[in-house]
Amino acid sequence: MTITPEHITAAALRVAPHVRTTPLWVLPGATLGMPAGTPEFEVWLKLEHLQLSGSFKARGMFNRLLSNPIPTAGVIAASGGNAGIATAVAARALGVPAEIYVPGVITAAKRERLATLGAKVVIAGDAYADALAAAQARQHETGALMTHAYDQPEVVAGAGTLAREIEAQQGTPDTVLVSVGGGGLIAGIAAWFAGRSRVVALEPELAPTLFSARAAGTPVDVAVSGIAADSLGARRIGQIAWGVTQQHVATALLLSDEAIRDAQRALWKELKLAVEPAAALPLAALRSGLVRPQAGEKICLIVCGANLDPATLA
Repeated sequence: MTITPEHITAAALRVAPHVRTTPLWVLPGATLGMPAGTPEFEVWLKLEHLQLSGSFKARGMFNRLLSNPIPTAGVIAASGGNAGIATAVAARALGVPAEIYVPGVITAAKRERLATLGAKVVIAGDAYADALAAAQARQHETGALMTHAYDQPEVVAGAGTLAREIEAQQGTPDTVLVSVGGGGLIAGIAAWFAGRSRVVALEPELAPTLFSARAAGTPVDVAVSGIAADSLGARRIGQIAWGVTQQHVATALLLSDEAIRDAQRALWKELKLAVEPAAALPLAALRSGLVRPQAGEKICLIVCGANLDPATLA
């Protein structure tokens, strides 16, 4: 299915009573520890880690639940953590039960958060794909409404409301840097801007779903590991994201775990933003020199999630 700005606007109106408008900071690029010789540019930090549920995922999950009748069995999801937490947050707000299947790679912080939200948590396998297979089997038994972490139209359109919100707050950026796992976030953002901004996909070297798909000319399975595997741990780029990114995403770039961790710590030490590794890829791309700003360029960094153990920032 093609996701259009009209789908995203409808989603924004639907979820508005249930999600937060998150802050957008505008800073000089020099404040971010850029390599020597970087020209002056403007950075927009979209602080989506302050969203309900601790990540952008709340937008898509509320849109999914509000767009469909919810059976007596409630809702079910498979997730490395953030989509499950968002599903549980939406389910609790709407007064329906939630059952969340997670892989063994999930962090203790995310598992504890799910438990406090009242969701039934089931650990299934080692990777997201294992949890997804188990959730799908369970859904066939119960008839619960399935929320997919990234590959449903309502979920992608909900994620796109973030881009619509950026434009309402500050206008259209020249470039948007977006972390990619299964691709729901970048698909929504790219569908909204539709070529009006240069959208750049960023992935860990150890979880290269979109990068590998582009190299192969089609979505392919990849091995997944590394520090961001709990939230960027999809084994294959989603079909919706594949279609959208073919049209509207400029390039896909890979970052080392070391660069990601450096940026995560910099966000905490320099800006007091406590975020998970997945949210640090946009800054890592700038600090490492992988993305080189042009003079006067307006670059938006999507700070996508904050479900982490703060002790890991030490």
